[in-house]
Order: sequence, then structure tokens, then C-alpha cells
Amino acid sequence: MISRLKSELQRGYKERDLAGSGQASIGPSSSVKPNTSLRCTESFMRDNVMEEMQQLEPGDDTKLKMLDILKRFHSEEEAESMIDDDDGSADSALSEETIQKIMAGVEISFDDLSTEEKKHFQRAVASGELSKLIKPWEPWWLKPSARTISLSPEGTQRVQPIAKHEPDLSDHTHEIPPGPETALPPVSKLSSTEPSPLLAIHLVDILYSYCFTLRLYNGDWESDPVDSATVFLTISLVLGQSGQPETISEVLSRCLEQTCSPAFRHMGGPHFGLGILDDVASLLSLGGDGLICALCDTHRMLKASLKEVKMEKTHDVKRTEMKVKLKSGERKVYFLMCWVHEQPQEGWSSLAGLVTAEKNATMGYMGNIKGGWKTRKKEDRKGKVMIEEVL
Repeated sequence: MISRLKSELQRGYKERDLAGSGQASIGPSSSVKPNTSLRCTESFMRDNVMEEMQQLEPGDDTKLKMLDILKRFHSEEEAESMIDDDDGSADSALSEETIQKIMAGVEISFDDLSTEEKKHFQRAVASGELSKLIKPWEPWWLKPSARTISLSPEGTQRVQPIAKHEPDLSDHTHEIPPGPETALPPVSKLSSTEPSPLLAIHLVDILYSYCFTLRLYNGDWESDPVDSATVFLTISLVLGQSGQPETISEVLSRCLEQTCSPAFRHMGGPHFGLGILDDVASLLSLGGDGLICALCDTHRMLKASLKEVKMEKTHDVKRTEMKVKLKSGERKVYFLMCWVHEQPQEGWSSLAGLVTAEKNATMGYMGNIKGGWKTRKKEDRKGKVMIEEVL
């Protein structure tokens, strides 16, 4: 399993181009000098761094929910900022005790850090202090080659390898995730009932969760399929909570709420979420073949995670629930792949436009809230009374 420390670093990537791998191990030394402490801290960091298809306007309930999410995020952000100002005197993110352990050759993981050290480390990730230590990752859907994706009429890759073998998930030489290896069957063969008219909404939920997960893990979900799938299911209302959102506004407000939750808001909160909306719009603009490749990659992630979970000997309730969600998610994503394959190309640009419209509306909410915070701060400063001692 990937170390928690590496995971924390990868989760900061979207805002500051961060990623991570490895553990720290430095030769022993009997004393720690200021410069040595700084170098040791930096080395530790570096080594661990590696339907409402016609309705563009959201309803009043959705607007209020979105405003509540953003206000809550800003209030928590302001409170943390005040705390940081009060005790922001540490020169190093690591304590002398931790540095001594590292210099003695002891391997340190994220779980070994103290609560304060973890906070410092996460702030360093979110602030971009570590961005100079790693190579930025470029999402495959933003690469020029993504614009030329072309699958066969059956939905499979046009070029198949001669030797049939399991694909090497650790091979990152392919710019674009490969499409299905076998022909996609008609939706009518998978279900006797008509597909739900809400599938386009559900697709947006799954694409957001997919882009979020890849951004968080720096494009490398293969390094830890279980953790990656767990994040994916946490973000997805449709697959993680069996939700049935009926509008673009509803599904994206839920995704944004999860993005601003305590577990993920160190990545950038609503600003990170807006970037993911751009990713979703970019994926949709690729058309059906690009979407099939994204869904196929999602399907592989869920399948790989399910395989690992089944291999574990523990049989607790959480693992059982995880297996149920992964199996259900596999089927749903495969069904969506087949459904996407049958849809007309012109519909995807319209859906991308709806996502962009929601992003612009959210930016408007954020602008209003930020302006309100600035006004309130000025009023607070004006209202302060200077107390003088009268002798």
C-alpha cells in the first residue's frame, strides 16, 4: 500500500503541481545545527514528494446550498489563518526529535509525524513550498493527442497488440488511457428497460470524481488502486452514495461540497473545484471516444481496487461495504461506456457548455462572498477602539 505521506503530497498537486514517492533515509549524525535542520527538513520533503439540459440557471435551493458551502469554507479558512498568525513562528516543519530520527537512518512516514508536524507538512503542500522539488503532471485530456482519439465503430482501440496479455498498469508510456479491448454491446442487451434520462447528469458526477482522483494522485491511481477508488467513491454522489441527482446544479454543488470538506479542502477548496469543472468540460469536449477512454480508465481503477480488496484477509464491515460499492460501480461505469458509445457527438459540446455555465455561476457566488468578507474586515477594523490608561 502507498504510504500515507505520499498520498498527502499527491493530494496537493492540482493547486501547486505536487507529487511524491519514497521515504526519507539520511546518514546518522550526533548533532543538529540550524542549516543541517533546514537541509534535513527539505530532504525529507523532497524524498516524500513525488435534467435539466435546457435549464442553465440553478434553482433557489441550489443557490442557497452553494452559498452556504462557500461561506463555510471561507469562515474556516479565515479561522485557520488567524491561528497560523498567532503561532506561526516555527522555522522548520519537522521537530528536532524527528530530524534526529531521520539523520539516524530511521524511516519516517506521514503517520509517524506529530499532529503539529502533519499540519506544517500539509500547509507546505498546499502553499506550493514543495513545488520546485517535483516534475509537474499534465492531465492526458489536456494534451494535443487527446483531440485525435479515434476508436473503432465497436468502441475498441483501432490498433491492438499482437501478443495477448494483461495490460501493464505501471506502463506510463501511453499518453491516452487505452479504450476497451472488446466490442461494447448495445445498451438494449444490458438492460430490458429504457436508459434513465438522467444518465448525462450521472456522467458529469463520475467525470468530476475521476478528474478529482487523478489530480489528487498526480495521474497515478495505479500506485494505490484501493485508496484511489476510495477517494473516487467519496466524491461521487452517484456511485458512492447511490444518489440520483436530477440537475447539473445539484450534482456539481454536491461535488463542490465534498471538495471543500475537511478531508480535501487543503487542496484549494472551491478554487480547486473550479479547476476540476474545467477538466470535466475539457473531457466532454473530446467527444464520445475520449469519454469512453476516461470511463474505461475509471473501470480499470475500480476493477483493480476490487481485486486487491478481495485478496485481503480481513472481513470487517467496511471492507464488505467497499466490495459492494466497487462491484456496483464497475457495472454502472461499464453501462455508461456502452450508453456513451450510442450517443450522438453533438450532444457532448452542449453538456460541456452547461458545466461551464455552472462554473461561471459559482465564480459569481465566490466573488460576492469574497467581497462581503473584505467589507466586513474593514468594518471590524474601523470599529476597534484604542484603550488608553488614564492616570
